Amino acid sequence: MRLLVEFIVSVLSSVGFGVITNIPKRALLPAGITGGVSWCAYWLISLQDHSLVLPNFTATVVIGLLGNYFAIRHRVPVNTIYIPSLVSLVPGGIAYLGARSFTMGKAASAAQQIYNVILIAMALAVGFVVAEVIFKAMRPFLIRFIAKLPKVQTKSRRGKSA
Repeated sequence: MRLLVEFIVSVLSSVGFGVITNIPKRALLPAGITGGVSWCAYWLISLQDHSLVLPNFTATVVIGLLGNYFAIRHRVPVNTIYIPSLVSLVPGGIAYLGARSFTMGKAASAAQQIYNVILIAMALAVGFVVAEVIFKAMRPFLIRFIAKLPKVQTKSRRGKSA
């Protein structure tokens, strides 16, 4: 039950951030689904592994793979899927705590928090690189698979179906 609630909240946060960043309407649901699935991957991995790196890395690989799939399927740039989906993984809270510790004179605590932020940022970056490498290998098969699926109706700016 908790995983379902976390999935729904993550989908809503990804869609909400997509609205704020003004991505195309046809990309909102794919970005939300990608964000929700990646958060579930993060949550499930963090239950087993209590480090910061592996759950973030795994969730980013999920974002990379699903983001590329949805970008091709819905004919949008991949960044329109990546950015809203990534919002729940960004270590903003940890960065804030590190800055706060630094201003309060707790240098050791600040250094630990900033170190964690750097680890998470590196895990996110490496996760995207790994996902791109995997997707490049899978792309020919995926293109053939997507070609067999029913077409997604998109509207151009003039109101005509593309």
